[in-house]
Formats: sequence, C-alpha cells, structure tokens
Amino acid sequence: PNTCYVTAKALSDKIMGNFVSRAAVVDFALQWGLFLIANYLKTEKFFDLAGSSTFVLLIVQSLVNGGKFFPRQVIQSGLVCTWAARLGLFLFFRVLKAGRDSRFDKVRGNPKRFFLYWTVQGLWVLVTLLPTLIVNSKQEDRALCARDYVGWGVWLAGMLTECIADYQKYTFRCDPLNQDKWISHGLWSLVRHPNYLGEILAWFGLFLSASSTFEGLDYLSVVSPVFVAYLLSRVSGVPILERQSMKKWKNNSEYIRYVRETPVLVPFLY
Repeated sequence: PNTCYVTAKALSDKIMGNFVSRAAVVDFALQWGLFLIANYLKTEKFFDLAGSSTFVLLIVQSLVNGGKFFPRQVIQSGLVCTWAARLGLFLFFRVLKAGRDSRFDKVRGNPKRFFLYWTVQGLWVLVTLLPTLIVNSKQEDRALCARDYVGWGVWLAGMLTECIADYQKYTFRCDPLNQDKWISHGLWSLVRHPNYLGEILAWFGLFLSASSTFEGLDYLSVVSPVFVAYLLSRVSGVPILERQSMKKWKNNSEYIRYVRETPVLVPFLY
C-alpha cells in the first residue's frame, strides 16, 4: 500500500509540476464540469464565456506558478488576457441579446454532441496557449528583441481586425433595415470572414514573439496558430457560417456574386 501511495504521489507531483499538464487538468476539469451544468439547463449561453475565462485562468496560473514575472512573460500574458476578455464578453452579451447561438441548434439537445463541443473547446484553449505557457515556464530571462516586437505588432493588427470586424457586423445587425441581409461593407468587403482572419493573426503573432525564447522541442508549439487556423477555416468557424448563409441566400444572385468575388479569409488569396 505504501509503495502504491508513493508511486501515485510521485506521478501526481510530476503531472502537476509540468506547466502544460497542470493547465490541461484545470482546463478539462472546467470544461467537463461546466458541460454538466449546461447540459442540465439545455443552454449554450455561457459556452464562449467559459472558454475565454479558461484562457485567462490558465495563463494567470502559469504566470504565478512560474514566479518570475519577466517583462516578456507579463506582456505576453497581458495580451492573451486582453484578447480573451474582449472576445468572451462580446460573445456573451451577443448571445444574451440574440437569445441563442445558432451553432448549437442541433447540438444542445444531444448530450454526446454537446459534450464533444465542450471537449473540443478544452483542446482549443490548451493548444492555443502552448507558446505562452512555454514562455511563462522559463526561469531565465532573455532581452527583448525584434522578434518580440514584430510578433506583438502582428497581434495588434489581428486584434484590431477582429474588433473592427465584430463591431461592423454587430452594428449592421442592430439596424432593422438590414434584417435578412448579409454584411458586405468595411472589412467584410475584403474577405467574408475578417474576424477569423484577425484571430488567426493574433495567435500567430503571439507564437512569433514567444519563439524568441524557444529551444528544441519548444518550436513544436507552432501547432498553436496552425490549429487555430485549421479549426476556424475547416471545422467550427467558416464551414458552419458558409453553409448557413448559402442555405439562406442560395437563390439570391447578389449574394452569389458576393461569394464569387470576395475571398473567404485572406485578401487576394483565399
């Protein structure tokens, strides 16, 4: 019994002593715990807020556990929290105003699919945070360099793109005259999903700045921006909205022309 206890404790200490493993335990415990509440209430209203709050919790946890608070760590963590707080509150108030999130129309009544959504959200949070978790685990500081500033500049460009796109679409939808219409002005005249483009840029920027501290296997955290781009362009973002829009306006020649002439995500390319 004593040997089993010592072995279990050693394994537990090893898991909880690793920044990524510790974040994973807290992350999935939160997502699965909140799933039980959401499934019982048959609601998705706090789904996005839960995801964004987990970003903040895990990054603050990693910063405190690292205990160094180097300038790069503080700035990087602050940018993550700024992005998460803005998006989480925006999506929460939007769903409260709308009364529902159309992404969950065929999900909230299906516990297995609903659980999958919460699990994917947990995976999204963890993978996306990898570069910054690695930065916050560093016990030796390095002077800020050009790569840091370029990365933070890319983050700022992405953040502004996402904020402006969300604001333009929100104000468009608030106008009763635009009911049953699609937005095609501002950033939405350049690409059909500028908010997703902004999010991808933001996380690529944070990977770039974090990479100024990387060694060896740390570079594998490039999976962070790659995963974000794949998730938004191939899984949960663009495909769902494109299907919904095409179903709604497939017989509208103006919409078909908008789709034909406007790139999906990247101006002039895709």
